[in-house]
Amino acid sequence: MIKWGFIGCGDVTEKKSGPAFNKVEGSKVVAVMSRTEEKAKSYAERHNIARWYTDAQELISDPEVNAVYIATPPSSHATYAIMAMKAGKPVYIEKPMAASYEDCTRINRISKETGVPCFVAYYRRYLPYFLKVKELVRQGAIGKVMNVQIRFAQPANELDSSKTNQPWRLNAEVAGGGYFYDLAPHQIDILQDIFGCILEAEGYSSNRGGLYSAEDSVSACFKFESGLPGSGSWCFVAHESAKEDRIEIIGDKGMICFSVFSFQPIALHTLKGREEIRFENPENIQYPLIKAVVEHLQNKSICTCDGVSATPTNWVIDRILGKL
Repeated sequence: MIKWGFIGCGDVTEKKSGPAFNKVEGSKVVAVMSRTEEKAKSYAERHNIARWYTDAQELISDPEVNAVYIATPPSSHATYAIMAMKAGKPVYIEKPMAASYEDCTRINRISKETGVPCFVAYYRRYLPYFLKVKELVRQGAIGKVMNVQIRFAQPANELDSSKTNQPWRLNAEVAGGGYFYDLAPHQIDILQDIFGCILEAEGYSSNRGGLYSAEDSVSACFKFESGLPGSGSWCFVAHESAKEDRIEIIGDKGMICFSVFSFQPIALHTLKGREEIRFENPENIQYPLIKAVVEHLQNKSICTCDGVSATPTNWVIDRILGKL
């Protein structure tokens, strides 16, 4: 039985991930931790979790906990992951893996030294929607892939300019950067899962809206290990009319268009015309990956969504933002 302890109980744990841990056979959530007592107690009561803590070390030291889910902001991922792995407890870390490439390498080093597994929540790799995109590419549905393009734009959120209640995702010291550091990892990771590692990346970032200190507009170019070139543009202060969530995979016999966050139908463009492919996501969107993690820990199968495979995404993001 894999008995999970949660460090952090924010929004992502309410539906995307949290309930899935109890739905997988041989898996159960037995403890939860938040630095805020009221939050930890409320979460435990609402989700029928036996124990709650306000100190991460106490949760990690709980003899009933034998695996730890880290769902805190990125700046604390490395600290909690290393604490848990040194205690002999596997970790499942929310994305991005950490607030910097350097922190990712620290986590991987401890995982290797202790022999304790580390997994990262790039759950899109296990969703049927993205598996279909990967299948179309591998089957040669659009011939040889020539170029990849990411386009993402969204309006500013209501709290973005708040002086007292600004989202933590806009605090670079906590999140690693702005919304780019929070959202782009999903796009970069799924492309690397399909096409292999990105070995070259450059970017330009700017603050165009002046609502907060972090970057709000980013442009980048990159090259995969195969030599495939790609580019991306992100704007987080766009007008509603410019809202976009689109990746284009351009081949010499067609094109695949898909979204990463809105799950618009996959569009396959070929000489035959345009074909739409639709998928429904599971109720708890991280369920397929969490199931794979649990089964790995039960020695039933191998989950490859680990710290080593997740680290290149942080490298790419840091390169684009000029942090490396």
